[in-house]
Amino acid sequence: MMQDSISLRRPAALYVLGAIALGTAVLAHSAWHLATSPVDLRWILLAVLTVATGWVMLTIPSMQISFSISDTFSIAAAVLFGPAAGAITAALDGLVLSFHFVRSRRTLYRVLFNAAAPATAIWVAAQICFALAGDRPLFEGSWAVVRLATLLAVFGSVNYLLGTGLVATAVSLERGLPLLPVWRSHFVGLWVTHFGGVLAVIPLLMLQQIQTAMSLLEMLILVAPLPIIFYTTFRHAVGRAQDQVSHLGQVNRVYVAVIEALAHAIDAKDQVTHDHIRRVQTESVRLARALGVTSDDQLQAIMAAALLHDVGKLAVPEHILNKPGRLTPSEFEVMKRHAPAGADILSVVGFPYPVVPIVRHHHESWDGTGYPDRIAGEAIPIGARILAVVDCYDALTSHRPYRPRMSDQEALRIVLDRRGTMYDPRVVDAFVELHRTGAADTATSDAPAATPSGEPVFAAPVAVDRELADLRAIAEFGRTLAGAVSIDRVAAAVRAHVRPRFPASDFVLFCHAADRGVLVAVRTDGKDARALLGSEIPLGERLSGWVAAAGQPVVNSDARLDLDEADRDASPLRSALAVPVDAGGAVIAVLTFYARHANAFSESHHRLAQAAAHVVGACGLADAAAAEGQVRVPKRHTAVQS
Repeated sequence: MMQDSISLRRPAALYVLGAIALGTAVLAHSAWHLATSPVDLRWILLAVLTVATGWVMLTIPSMQISFSISDTFSIAAAVLFGPAAGAITAALDGLVLSFHFVRSRRTLYRVLFNAAAPATAIWVAAQICFALAGDRPLFEGSWAVVRLATLLAVFGSVNYLLGTGLVATAVSLERGLPLLPVWRSHFVGLWVTHFGGVLAVIPLLMLQQIQTAMSLLEMLILVAPLPIIFYTTFRHAVGRAQDQVSHLGQVNRVYVAVIEALAHAIDAKDQVTHDHIRRVQTESVRLARALGVTSDDQLQAIMAAALLHDVGKLAVPEHILNKPGRLTPSEFEVMKRHAPAGADILSVVGFPYPVVPIVRHHHESWDGTGYPDRIAGEAIPIGARILAVVDCYDALTSHRPYRPRMSDQEALRIVLDRRGTMYDPRVVDAFVELHRTGAADTATSDAPAATPSGEPVFAAPVAVDRELADLRAIAEFGRTLAGAVSIDRVAAAVRAHVRPRFPASDFVLFCHAADRGVLVAVRTDGKDARALLGSEIPLGERLSGWVAAAGQPVVNSDARLDLDEADRDASPLRSALAVPVDAGGAVIAVLTFYARHANAFSESHHRLAQAAAHVVGACGLADAAAAEGQVRVPKRHTAVQS
């Protein structure tokens, strides 16, 4: 519950020292009282039982839950033998329980506080109880049972509220959190333990009423079986709880496996990295907690929905899903179906937390202009409102095949511009505050070095410059292909604007001859691949043939796979980057770049090649190739998947 004095906040340290001092005074007074008064040996028996039951605490291994019945005997000591006996017994109980902590948490302050706080609470509760009882015996009169129950209720209430309040205040001061929420989160449920211990005292009071002068041996014979019975009962209950926890763990692992499988299916179709989905998941949960979402079901739902919110894209055609430019109105209507489609897919899974509403509504707008149901404001699930903001920001600050990432400041500006229209203002404000706090922490920990004059030294933004240069190259490439298109013009544009951005020594443009089921090398550039000109590669074979058949790019594969076996040993080519050219859902060509050393191509080269392929696919290469009689390209995608 507490840390060492070095790391405690000053108010928390002062409070803890005060609580320890008060507890020490209570224990000193109690010890003096017991030393100057006759000691009932039956109290010593209760103290021994307190230590023994505290030492054999029961735990559920897979959860941070533990059970102890030692409170029963410390409460019994206070009610039967007075405040002093109760305080000493409670302090012993606190010391024993402290030694169940892991060594890293067992600090001096923690141990002293955990002995002082319960001792103070039970001493005050017993003083109030005995003051209200006066000199009358507990079982005297016709209303003795009601009177006893009232006194025990007062004792239990004071002990519970004061004991938990002392600890909650320490936690509140240490963590800088409001007291009442801390108490509600961690201590409300402990009333069962406190009042259960009070009820367990009643049989001991009845035994005392039956035989006040009971000997120590008789008391031992009657009381000794109690901890064994309690321990066996609790152990049985814990065993059943552990079985339920294990079953729930197995069910949860099944749900996690389903989530991961679906997330990978989305990744395979949508040109988004798995890192994007993981970042969205992490930031969504972080933002939810910052907004006060504490329900475990809600947090689990947000975690799952962050991975699966785009599962409906499995029902969207790839030429729409991965289109580099703006969608047409009809294409956008098709794209909008992914939200309800995803909800329908996930509804059959039967998640134990509300994942489906988040997935269905993560494109709703705060002002009611979103889709699919055009709901607005608080009617949109909080998880969907959180996910919308986080997903937008991460998408804007991530690279895409058709554009470089935006800066954090630009992305934040866009999110803020949509505050109150697309996004919940409260969610946006919390997100911006979290981002600024994180940015400040990063700036503090990763501050740039300074020159002797005090001016910071920044490394040259090489990556940014490279992305901008790639973007300019694609823009020039597109301008070159605007208007009439021919195979020569495409090859010349690749040679002039794209290949110089690559570590490639050679380039080949393959066109798909659908009537013969082959790729034809219609143009080459570079002496090492010159022998490929005019050669044919069966669809699905070698490197470029597989790319055409599968409709998937290949990065840093062995370049010699495209050559005849007789030419492979003599070729200096070592790595290749091949991307399919798609037009209207059909692979019409393959752009393949070859390099003389292994692993020559990076992810940025891959993105640039894909962007070039998108441009070629949209420029009318299929018609140009057919008009020139070079190949007959397919009208629809007829490739066989590998």
